[in-house]
Amino acid sequence: MRIYERYFARQIYLAFVFVLFAFSALFFFFDLINELNTVGHGNYKFGYAVLRVALQTPSRFYEIIPVAALIATIYVFAQMAASSEYTIFRVSGLATGQSLRSLVKIGIPLVAVTYFIGEVVGPYSDQLSERVRLQALGSAVSTNFQSGVWVKDTLTAREDGQQVTRFVNVGELMPDATITKVRIYEFDSQFRLTNVRIAQSGRYEGDGHWLLKGVSDTNLTPIAPSATKPVDALNPVFRATQVVLPEFSLRSDLTPQILSVLLISPDRMSIYNLFRYIQHLTENRQDTQRYELALWKKLLYPFAVLVMLILSLPFAYLHTRAGVVGVKVFGGIMLGMSFQLINTLFSHMGMLNTWPAPMTAATPALIYLALGLIGLRWVDRH
Repeated sequence: MRIYERYFARQIYLAFVFVLFAFSALFFFFDLINELNTVGHGNYKFGYAVLRVALQTPSRFYEIIPVAALIATIYVFAQMAASSEYTIFRVSGLATGQSLRSLVKIGIPLVAVTYFIGEVVGPYSDQLSERVRLQALGSAVSTNFQSGVWVKDTLTAREDGQQVTRFVNVGELMPDATITKVRIYEFDSQFRLTNVRIAQSGRYEGDGHWLLKGVSDTNLTPIAPSATKPVDALNPVFRATQVVLPEFSLRSDLTPQILSVLLISPDRMSIYNLFRYIQHLTENRQDTQRYELALWKKLLYPFAVLVMLILSLPFAYLHTRAGVVGVKVFGGIMLGMSFQLINTLFSHMGMLNTWPAPMTAATPALIYLALGLIGLRWVDRH
């Protein structure tokens, strides 16, 4: 970096860290107040509430980073404009294009930090936060259906080359990713019921295998009708053979990562887990729009940091004294809040109108990028 770039970077990074932790402390306080409603239920004490909210802090960082970058950069440039520092930089030969390129260079480490938090730290800490809460409450994860959650599982091929389609009903998903009250209905390639398997619990063993315990395995074999009776496709006759097993190793494409969708929302999943789950839904011919939108938002959201930095540059060209610095910072806060609002609004509109996920995820950032470039052109001319 050049000397002036190092100066800009040092000022922006210091202000960014201060704004980021200030906003995070504010959200921590609000989240803790919201969590107090659960304190006292089961073994859920105040310490667990503090730990749960603290584990959610990385995800708050991820959400706040673009807004914090905007406010910090506006504050730094407003201070420079008030003390005529930026005017001196311009007189010394600093062109608008050079300032823009310097801001992009300064923003790249922030983009990398955002990706790291969103991909590594955030999803892990969110799952850990949910497990702390569920274990303290003695609860399990399920859906709003009384029967639990239903998942379609299609195997590529059996040993005999036949495709197998399963409908898996999981009554409860425990915080340690074990499953209980499992029912599995297995169909052949012609969608005829061939097996009903009921297990008390299950644990993932890795390499595409689940170890089921307390298994009741019922095989259904079709019986050919006698020559004197006509074939009735709507009323088939089966021979049932039931076997009770203490343990059974089940090969399946389902993984704890796919079932962990119940623990965290799609917006807080990693790109890898979202991609795997979208593949699973696609293979089973299920709707993927919600998860595709979450995937594209995860891919593009870190680059909103660069958009926010570009949007803040016009504030350096407004020649005002120190008394108006607070007004500029307030304007930056309003811009950041409006970006988050429009981002959320476009997500809901995209879901309702089935817009393409890349367009829905990219449009808010493109709108604010255009606003930043238009504002920069206007102040540069005037």
